[in-house]
Amino acid sequence: MRLHVVSGKGGTGKTTAAAALALALAADGGRTLLIEVEGRQGIAELFGIAALPYEERKVATISRARLGLPGKGSGEVYALAIDTEQALLEYLDMFYKLGRAGKALQKVGFVDFATTIAPGVRDVLLTGKACEAARRKGPDGRRAYDAIVMDAPPTGRITRFLNVNSEVAGLARFGPIHGQAQAVMRVLRSPETVVHLVTLLEEMPVQETVDGVAELTEAQLPVGGVLVNMVRPPVLDAAAVAAIDGDHREEVALALGEAGLGGRSRSAATVRAAVEPLLDPLLAQAREAAERVELEREQRADLQQLRLPTYELPLLGEGVDLGGLYRLAGELKRQGAA
Repeated sequence: MRLHVVSGKGGTGKTTAAAALALALAADGGRTLLIEVEGRQGIAELFGIAALPYEERKVATISRARLGLPGKGSGEVYALAIDTEQALLEYLDMFYKLGRAGKALQKVGFVDFATTIAPGVRDVLLTGKACEAARRKGPDGRRAYDAIVMDAPPTGRITRFLNVNSEVAGLARFGPIHGQAQAVMRVLRSPETVVHLVTLLEEMPVQETVDGVAELTEAQLPVGGVLVNMVRPPVLDAAAVAAIDGDHREEVALALGEAGLGGRSRSAATVRAAVEPLLDPLLAQAREAAERVELEREQRADLQQLRLPTYELPLLGEGVDLGGLYRLAGELKRQGAA
């Protein structure tokens, strides 16, 4: 695959997953372009660099060894934050040769006006830039990038964002914009494109993922895999979850006493008095943990019904810094996502 579109419900770590995927794709020695279209500068924050301009810049050199993987290989990740205004001016200059006149349009607010009354045009510009990068070749005839990763809008509007042909049909039935939309759709619906969805093992993100897959499939847009983010390490096994039901106060009190929480006294009454304040909070936490395990089991079952490749990324308790991003990229590589 050449173009990887990454979407997901807000708060699922969509940008983090997209960045990790870009690193994983480049680790074998290729060049990957990571594109942001929402103007949040999330990529720059992840890589710890200054805000990205509207130009492609190298943000990482990555190797298999850096991801903790055997074998040789070293590649590069470039990044681009697409600015709608600059993209429209570039488009006007490309198709209409406006040159300085385009700058004049910028000063009088034409760009904001155009993209506000015709939001489909904005999406054509954003997706068009990614598709152009996917098709671009150098003087030697080789592709400029081995893979493109687009950090796309959330699942709630991803199908509309990608289905630009229908969005501009009522605006332009012929001419450059119409031709651009058709060219974009040819790339988006080609075998070289996939849309990955990021989710958490929670009800709302999983339901939005299920709905997103259905909408993308109906729109004939290619669905790739599901990236399950922030997966907690297993703490309770099936037997422990099953044992949560019932009254276990005596067993827990005995275990706490054996662990020494009652002090040095050998008096059962003294030990019980010492551990008594801990029983209810500990049992409540155990029930919450068991409920969480059951919820995650149910959500995994719902995701399995999609019959799509599924990859799991661990929860990083310390937050995602550059080292954490490399760890996530390594996980994606080991699981075969890249």
